[in-house]
Amino acid sequence: MHVRSSLIVLLALSTPIFAQSRAASTALDFDYFKTRVEPIFLAERPGHARCIACHGSGTPMRLQALSAGRTTWTDEESRKNFDIVRRMVVPGSAKSRLLMHPLAESAGGDFYHNGGKHWNSQDNPEWQTIRSWVMGATLSSGSGQHARIIQTNSAGDNVHIIDPSTNTVVGVIRGIEAGHGAGAAPDGSRIYISDEAESTLDIIDAKTLAILKKVPLSGHPNNMAVSKDGRRVYVGIIQEPGGVDVIDTASMQRVKTVPTQGTIHNAYVTPDGKYVVAGSIAGSTINVIDAATEQPAWTLKMDLGIRPMTFAWNPDGSTKWIFAQLTGLNGFAVVDFATQKEIKRIQNPDLPPGKQTVPEGSDPSHGMAVTADGKTLVVCSRLNNYLYSYSLPDLKLVGSAELGGKGAGWVTLTPDGKSAYVANPVTNDVSVVDVASMKEVARIPVGFVPKRNATALLQ
Repeated sequence: MHVRSSLIVLLALSTPIFAQSRAASTALDFDYFKTRVEPIFLAERPGHARCIACHGSGTPMRLQALSAGRTTWTDEESRKNFDIVRRMVVPGSAKSRLLMHPLAESAGGDFYHNGGKHWNSQDNPEWQTIRSWVMGATLSSGSGQHARIIQTNSAGDNVHIIDPSTNTVVGVIRGIEAGHGAGAAPDGSRIYISDEAESTLDIIDAKTLAILKKVPLSGHPNNMAVSKDGRRVYVGIIQEPGGVDVIDTASMQRVKTVPTQGTIHNAYVTPDGKYVVAGSIAGSTINVIDAATEQPAWTLKMDLGIRPMTFAWNPDGSTKWIFAQLTGLNGFAVVDFATQKEIKRIQNPDLPPGKQTVPEGSDPSHGMAVTADGKTLVVCSRLNNYLYSYSLPDLKLVGSAELGGKGAGWVTLTPDGKSAYVANPVTNDVSVVDVASMKEVARIPVGFVPKRNATALLQ
């Protein structure tokens, strides 16, 4: 009688949780579960039993058993697993039992798990993958690629991967100290990071986040860019005598260094892929390289050092303008690509009354990007701690977002241009700004002193 009463009480306590989970189960994506979550249940971890070893029998979260020799479940079996596992989830809640039970108590998990604590940190990529599913992540249709924000940490030893659909960190690349620039192969198979600590271009497998190779460079690097066809990576070399290193992605070797007038801070590929544009702080030059011949095409001498750049384009896709931030300027210059001349200089607005600027120490305006439709330019102001938006082509100020994070060191946009991700090196986080309303909607903790970031479609 006592046992029966205990069971009734247990069921009564459990039913609301299960009912809530079932009622909201439409928020949990089956395809994401099958592709990303289920493999975690089969993964081997040194010193630990696999999840399937215990959850294949005799536990409330009982997964379908795998017969000898089988390494994955059928679709029908996966759907049964999905129905069982989702009972341990309250969609949208990071406190779901599925997340808390295998997580170390010191990292925010609950007290005890019969199968042991598999993850000692919420930064663990497996934990982050499950969290993304709990928070509503889905698989993209068609190409199988997924939009990700790659965030380097200039004073850290890792790189963070952010899922913009959930605004959570879903992966961490380890073993890269003082990462600078970031990019990815067009097919989403690789991530590229310019590594300041080792003066290498680090090539990473996008699925496993394992470093495949560290390619030695001709000198200390800064930012980098990937060609439109994925065959080349161009790395700006900030160490004397400077230049742009060209890495062949098939052989994973540096094949040449293109000379420039001054050492290079940032390298970019134009929207049509025909040119590499490299800016020099020391030389105050914009160096334009023909991507077909990998030879200098033209150089523009400016009055101030060249900081971050981005581009506007013509209806045929060719480059119309270069937007260039300059040393000491809280704003940017506009360079006409065809005439190779500066045609305008824009000053970011003064702060409203009562607002104070951020103490100087870095360039006042650093980081800019153009939305995919070509209609909006977003510009960071470190000095003001704002992100500004300008309409194109008239370059009128149309919005401003005051940031909760501090530093405004770089910005990248989601592929649809709806969200901006601003790296905040002072507060070690990333501000998410809704571009339509120009409001900060989230902040994501990352590593130490995050600066450069990039948007990629990864496998």
